[in-house]
Amino acid sequence: MTTSVPMIRQTAGAGAARAAARRRGLTGGANRRPGWVTYLFLGVALAVAAYPIYYAVLLASSDAITIAQNPIPSLLPEGNLFGNIGRVLTADIQFWPALINSIIVSTLTALSVVVFSTLAGFSFAKLRFRGRGPLLVFVIATMAVPTQLGIVPLFIVMSKLDLTGKLAAVIIPGMVTAFGVFWMTQYLEEALPYELIEAARVDGCSMIRTFWHVALPAARPAAAMLALFTFVGSWTNFFWPFIVLGSGNPTLPVALQLLQATYFKDYSLIMAGVVVSTIPLVLVFIVAGRQLVTGIMQGAVKG
Repeated sequence: MTTSVPMIRQTAGAGAARAAARRRGLTGGANRRPGWVTYLFLGVALAVAAYPIYYAVLLASSDAITIAQNPIPSLLPEGNLFGNIGRVLTADIQFWPALINSIIVSTLTALSVVVFSTLAGFSFAKLRFRGRGPLLVFVIATMAVPTQLGIVPLFIVMSKLDLTGKLAAVIIPGMVTAFGVFWMTQYLEEALPYELIEAARVDGCSMIRTFWHVALPAARPAAAMLALFTFVGSWTNFFWPFIVLGSGNPTLPVALQLLQATYFKDYSLIMAGVVVSTIPLVLVFIVAGRQLVTGIMQGAVKG
């Protein structure tokens, strides 16, 4: 009987196991190191993705006269970056209140989407009730409806509720999303066995406690990914906050739009505002990057 590679690793060490794997042609798959072609492709993809941000930094470090004379900046930043950022921070656009508003809206929206989408996903994935299938199809079908079609009735509703100009008018419509429900439903169908739910119910847990102590921990990787993308989408949302909030109580994208003058646009100032608004997102991705990758890998649905 042929000795397996794990057995060789336990008895003779990792070196002997690798040698045995090479002899048997088992070095492919997860144990195969990526070649230079893979690294070259990833490097090109990273450069293409990072270039727009770097281009914004180049413009933000320049000045209006230089940009007017040469719209294509040099490859190295100039010395006006921090000066232009200082101009953005001190401009009459309510920058700091807008930043706080964006943090509040994005954080509360991300938390509510995760909680409600996970709760709905748990219901669709593990509970059996009449109309479950058609209701899930209806929820998914709403993603085909453009957001712009609902702006007028949504604004009328917010006006009737006296919420125009308030952050609640931006937070409430985004508290749950059809994509979030679909994503959590697909994930929990694969990641949460029925045996865990039955064991929790045998131990006396109610359905809400089962969701809180069993389903929610199991959904944490996918929930982290959903929270991150929801935060980014809410942070960069401009259309609806611009309509319902206006310039009186703006979020950050709405406030930065005020940097554009009527007859003259200082692109160095505008790009400095773009760079400032991007910094929090970069920090969020750095902090939550590992959890994001885990959520994408573990949340993939088997074919």
